[in-house]
Amino acid sequence: MAPTSYQAPMRGDKHEQESHSQTVESNLSHTQSTVTKILERKGDAIIAVRPADTIHHVVELMKDKGIGAVLVTDQNGDLQGILSERDIVRRLAETPGQTLPQNVADLMTKEVETCTPDDLLIDILKRMNEGRFRHMPVMKDGRLCGVISIGDVINFRLNELEYEALRMKQMIVG
Repeated sequence: MAPTSYQAPMRGDKHEQESHSQTVESNLSHTQSTVTKILERKGDAIIAVRPADTIHHVVELMKDKGIGAVLVTDQNGDLQGILSERDIVRRLAETPGQTLPQNVADLMTKEVETCTPDDLLIDILKRMNEGRFRHMPVMKDGRLCGVISIGDVINFRLNELEYEALRMKQMIVG
């Protein structure tokens, strides 16, 4: 039995009528999404601390803002490093009871992986996965312009997949 949406060919139908399926380009369009797309949704807010700030200050800031990492900048706003929850937890294990008064400069990662607004999200995911880090500052013309997390990238991609699935349903149903 044919589905109810099926219509048998009728006199006058065009036999040369072409149907257009998805192309490789349309199927891989998500790989062309860039960091800019995330920053457009997320905004360019940057939570930063100074190297001389205490870990206690950073922990309070992270708790208040609900974030997992802070950028470390100098007085000119130039990137000096990044400090994550993971960095703090490691130091807590090494120096129990003595970590909170320590300076950010003593714990921060100084060699920071950065990206640009034009970088492809698929490349960013690969770099984050291979480097085993979850936050990446975004630089444009040598200046900080935002920060993205692996969660931002995954949520963006999930939204794209939901949209693609909806478009496919609409194409099928009509």
